[in-house]
Amino acid sequence: MAAKRIAMRKIREVLRLRFNAGLSIRQISASTKISAGSIQNILKLAEQQGLSWPLPDDLDDQALALTLYPSSDARPSAKFQQPVWPEIHQELKRKGVTKQLLWEEYTQQYPNRCYSYSQFCARYADWLKRQKRSMRQSHRAGEKLFIDYAGPTVPIVCASSGEIRQASIFVAVLGASNYTFAEATWSQGLPDWLGSHVRAFEFFGGCPALLVPDNLKSGVNKACRYEPELNPAYQQLAAHYDVAVLPARPYKPKDKAKAEVGVQLVERWILAKLRHQTFFSLAELNHCIRALLTELNEKPFKQWPGNRREWFERLDRPALSPLPKHAYQYVAIKTAKVAIDYHVQYDQHLYSVPHHCVGEHVEIQAGERLIEVYFQHQRIASHVRKHHPGTTTEPAHMPEKHAKHQQWTPGRLMNWAQSLGPEVLLWVKTQLGRKQHPEQAYRVCLGLLNLQRSFPAERLNRACAIANREGLYRLKNIKAILLSNRDRLADTSPLQTALLPQDHENIRGPDSFH
Repeated sequence: MAAKRIAMRKIREVLRLRFNAGLSIRQISASTKISAGSIQNILKLAEQQGLSWPLPDDLDDQALALTLYPSSDARPSAKFQQPVWPEIHQELKRKGVTKQLLWEEYTQQYPNRCYSYSQFCARYADWLKRQKRSMRQSHRAGEKLFIDYAGPTVPIVCASSGEIRQASIFVAVLGASNYTFAEATWSQGLPDWLGSHVRAFEFFGGCPALLVPDNLKSGVNKACRYEPELNPAYQQLAAHYDVAVLPARPYKPKDKAKAEVGVQLVERWILAKLRHQTFFSLAELNHCIRALLTELNEKPFKQWPGNRREWFERLDRPALSPLPKHAYQYVAIKTAKVAIDYHVQYDQHLYSVPHHCVGEHVEIQAGERLIEVYFQHQRIASHVRKHHPGTTTEPAHMPEKHAKHQQWTPGRLMNWAQSLGPEVLLWVKTQLGRKQHPEQAYRVCLGLLNLQRSFPAERLNRACAIANREGLYRLKNIKAILLSNRDRLADTSPLQTALLPQDHENIRGPDSFH
């Protein structure tokens, strides 16, 4: 029974301290917290068994205890009933199930052989650690910036209408120092996503080598474990700041553990403190966030000396790359096909490109003030952006005698229109005459003439007659007439009412009122 009273690993320690270190019994007792009588008994039994230091390699703790105490039970105590940890682990995945609930069920099942709640949680944590080994990530100074959005949103009340909008919280954390940036934006859309990156770089005063975002749609078009497809505008921002982007793998939160912890800290130390306040503008909310963010970055670490700001100044700031001369400005990117009239459309406005690109797919980059068109990574056109419907044509883009363009001419369009009816011809002539250059009307004329694929020529001619009479010169007007069957009505012209006779016995004239 002595082997149960004395931990098996302490028997080995007593022998080491006596035979190897040469300590006295009192010194061994002070070190191991074992009574002097028990130590003397262990040394006496060891001498009887002929044991010396070092012990044989094949003599483990259990075998050592049995050598000294042959009649004792050296097996681990079975006083407590071990929970079935795999079942506990699976139950915790269910919504609403907690460790507290499972512990209560465990105590009801084994009332006299159960662990306390703290032991239950500690032993479950130990079991969980043994199931899967995880490599602890080390981050070099200035290397990685982890990026994510917080889960909770913050309501903002419109002072004039009372409407409530929810603001998203952007969070960025540097890997080495844990220095944190946070701000509120109206959405998680692409303009806000990229704008938050720009402001984060300015907050840090430099650029990291690598961005590690979550697989948000604004940043990653197609999430993939091995080759994620980045949004073109996000790639453009990365090129502008000379940084690389490495999105976290889908369903692998440990890839961005720093962001997860940063989001948790922002939720606890910033959003939780602001939960009772009412905000009436985004600027007001960001002002409060910035003040609390300073407190968060200056809060001392629990297990390390210093705080985030001190570590940032010592580690990350010297290693960050300098910011470019000009900040990145958001540019929307869209792919379009050049129409027969050598124009591309963006936001209901038409912009010309060189005529030899007719039929090609080009990339439109739309900034706040400028529209640029690229073909095979070469800029082929640039226009001042217009925010209203219309057409912008550069004379240099117009063809003189080009094969692609010459397949359509005003004469060919009018011949086709005449074959459908005189009213169609009149409508096409009007369109060609309304534009500064006839080529600019080719698109809408072709759209009208191609309607014969869906409607008979007679109906198309009657619809054009209504449009000509009422001055309707947009293609959607013709389509509306045809779809509503208005062209099938007998006569839509104003009725001419017959004049009533002015001389009648029941009609009194001015002479009757003297």
